[in-house]
Amino acid sequence: MTAEEKKLLKQKIIDLIKRSEADLIEIAKMTQPVKPENSLGRISRMDAINNKSVMEVAERNKKAKLSKLKLALTNVDTEGYGICTNCAKVIQQGRLIFMPESTL
Repeated sequence: MTAEEKKLLKQKIIDLIKRSEADLIEIAKMTQPVKPENSLGRISRMDAINNKSVMEVAERNKKAKLSKLKLALTNVDTEGYGICTNCAKVIQQGRLIFMPESTL
């Protein structure tokens, strides 16, 4: 991987980290507890609770991806970045552009 490719990947990772952190703020607003005193109907309340559960899963997934992106950012300048941890072959450039946190 050339220095220019690494520079582009590093910038992409930084952009993805910023976007993920902004998304987490929005998701956190949607995972607030559903208060029983809200004037929702029974079905609407059940729907709100279900939506909260879905957003909690999305929050966990986003946090996991964010931690992988931060790890990729620290590793992008190392010699082993872009090498599959399973088979030791070079990870395709297109995959790294799409998913810079890829290790396989």
